[in-house]
Amino acid sequence: MNKPNVLIFMTDQQRADSIFPFNKAKMPVMDEFCQESMTFADANTIAPHCCPSRATFFTGLYPTEHGVWNNVEVASALSRGFYEGVRTWTEDLNEAGYRMLYSGKWHVSNIENPSDRGFHEEFLFGETLNGRDCHYRPEAEMWEKYKDLELDKEREHSYLLRNGYPHFKWYGQNDDPFKDGTIVDDALEKMDRHADSDQPWCMYVGTRGPHDPYTAPQEFLDLYDINDIELPETFNDVMADKPGLYRKTRARFDVLTEQEQKETIHHYLALCSYEDYLFGKLLAKLKETGQEDNTIVIFLSDHGDYMASHGLWTKGLPCFKEAYHVPAVVKVPGVTKGQVCHEMVSLVDFASTILELTGVESEVENSGQSLVPLLREEQEGPFREALYTQTNGNEIYGIQRSITTSKWKLVYNSFDIDELYDLENDPKETKNLAEKPQFAAIRKALYIKLWQFAAEKRDPCINPYPPVALAEHGPGVAFL
Repeated sequence: MNKPNVLIFMTDQQRADSIFPFNKAKMPVMDEFCQESMTFADANTIAPHCCPSRATFFTGLYPTEHGVWNNVEVASALSRGFYEGVRTWTEDLNEAGYRMLYSGKWHVSNIENPSDRGFHEEFLFGETLNGRDCHYRPEAEMWEKYKDLELDKEREHSYLLRNGYPHFKWYGQNDDPFKDGTIVDDALEKMDRHADSDQPWCMYVGTRGPHDPYTAPQEFLDLYDINDIELPETFNDVMADKPGLYRKTRARFDVLTEQEQKETIHHYLALCSYEDYLFGKLLAKLKETGQEDNTIVIFLSDHGDYMASHGLWTKGLPCFKEAYHVPAVVKVPGVTKGQVCHEMVSLVDFASTILELTGVESEVENSGQSLVPLLREEQEGPFREALYTQTNGNEIYGIQRSITTSKWKLVYNSFDIDELYDLENDPKETKNLAEKPQFAAIRKALYIKLWQFAAEKRDPCINPYPPVALAEHGPGVAFL
C-alpha cells in the first residue's frame, strides 16, 4: 500500500475555542472538516509564543531538550536555533522517501531553513536567515525607529499608544493580512504539481494569522455584527492576587475603550474566519486532484490568544489557559469519523503521531506520546495525567514552569508569587490560592511532580543559588 500524503496547516496565535466544538468564530469549512476528523478539544502548547512551540512540534521535545527558548530573531534572543544533535521528524520522512514541501512561516531557527531539515521545496514568506529580510537586526539599526517619534501625541482610535514607543495600529481592514493568501497560493501550486506523482509528499503550510495586529478582510468582518460581540467573563479580573507583571501587561491594553476591546475581538474572529477560508482552498484542491482519500490532514496552531480574557491580549508570561489552549484536528482517511476527544494532549505529541501514521521509523526517542491510540479509539485509561509548560519568557525574561492536572494547576513564577487554581471550581483561573495555608499540602504535592518532570527533562534553568532559589519547595522534593 502506498504511504499516505500528509498536509499540515498551522495558523499563528489561534485560540482553541475559535473552532468546533466551541465555535466562537464562524468557520464553516472547519465545522465540516471536524465531521470527518478527530477534534482534540483539550490540545495545548508547551510555551506561550511561536518559536519554542514550533520547535516542539517539529521535534517532539520540550524547550529544555531542543534548546529554542524564545523567538529566535529578536536581538535579545537566548538562542538562535536547536541544540546540537537535535533531529526533526521531517528529516525522517525525507529519508523514508517523502517529497517534503514547505510554504509560509518557519520561525523555528535563525541559523537554519526548512531545507536544512529535510524539505526539498521551500517558500518562506517574511523571513530568511542571517539578516536577509529577517526581523533580527543589529542593535544600532534597531534604535533607528526611535529617533523620529512624535512624543506626547494623543491616542487615535484603534491604536495602542505608549509614550516613547512607536504607535501601534492594533486592528483594522486588510485585504490579504500577512500575505497568507500568497502562502496558500504557493501551496496550491505545489499540490497541483505533485498530484500525479508516485512519491508520497508531506507539505507544511504555515500561515501568519490570526496574529496581531488584527487586520482582516472586509468580507470576513461582515460575517459578524459588532453588537453581538461580548467581552469575556474574566475581562474585569484586575488580577490583584496574581503576579505584578500580569497587571503591568494588562495596563498596556487598558488604554483601549471597552468598545475598542469589542472591535478587536470582532477583527480577531474575522481573521479566524479568513484562515478557515484559506484552509478550505487546500481541502478543495485535495478533492479536485483526487488526493483526498490518501492524505492525512492536520489543522492546528502554535499557541493561543487571550482575546481580552483577564483584560489581556496576544500571549506572554501570564500563564492562563487561553494562551496555551490550541485547536488541533486530525483527519485520517478510513479511521476518523467526527469524534471529539477530551484527553489532555500537547504539541509535543505530534512528532510521534506523524511518524506512526506514515509508518516511518526514527532513531530518536522523543518526549511525546503518539495520538494514534486515541485516533483509533483504542486508548485504555487516561492518555496523560498532567500537562507541563516551560518558558523563560518571550523577550521579557522570567523563568516560569507549570503543571496542570484534571483538578489543579500550579504555576511557579521565579519573578513573583506563584499561582494555584482549583480548576474544578474555578476553570477560568480567577482565584489564586497559592498563598492560602489550607492548600499547602496540595502545592507541595504538585511541586514534587513539577520537579520530577524537570529532572527527567534535565531542566537547565533551576539554580540553587540563594538569591534565585525562589520556589516554595525546591527541586530536592522530587527525590523524597
